[in-house]
Amino acid sequence: MTQPTFTLRSVTFAIALLILPATAVDASYCGQSSELAAARARWAAVRQSRVDPADAEKVCRAYGNHFYDAVVARQAASSCEDSVSRQRNLEMLDGEIDAFNNLIAGQCIGL
Repeated sequence: MTQPTFTLRSVTFAIALLILPATAVDASYCGQSSELAAARARWAAVRQSRVDPADAEKVCRAYGNHFYDAVVARQAASSCEDSVSRQRNLEMLDGEIDAFNNLIAGQCIGL
């Protein structure tokens, strides 16, 4: 990973965390594996969809929205009681966040 890419990822993640309101963290998220599975399916579908160059701006907005959703979900999951499933969920959400960050960096910078 190059330094500019790492810096962009770090800054993007930090900004996303800073703009999360404290009320976005919902402890009722804990144990809701069906909600997490549904979100992962939505995110995978978005990432795998073809991008029409004419819709690039719209697609980039969608990537940003899904990135934000994943960060909010991670923030909520981080407040759950420490367990094996919590750690697995955090790692999975980190992967989702990283995947959207890569899409944004690769397809949306300079639009």
